[in-house]
Amino acid sequence: MFEKKQIIYSETQGVCQVENIVSLSASRRERKIPYYVLRPVFDKSRVSYIPVENHQVKLRELFTREEAEALQGTEEMKKDEKLRQAVEYVLGKKEG
Repeated sequence: MFEKKQIIYSETQGVCQVENIVSLSASRRERKIPYYVLRPVFDKSRVSYIPVENHQVKLRELFTREEAEALQGTEEMKKDEKLRQAVEYVLGKKEG
């Protein structure tokens, strides 16, 4: 489970911050389900609600510097804009 304020990678949204974790239901009778509230780092105007469990979208911790360096220049990165942004985000971060 991701934590509030954590920076993660979503295959559909790219680099995102977990703004919050909320419980939602379609009606008062249905049980509430926890959702991540994700805000893309490169598009602050959008917000996504992704179920914490059983979600279809692949979510993962943000790449390590080593993973980003290994992905740099690959065909996969060249074809996927979200992946390119994530690699550049990680490599652009200052260490320490």
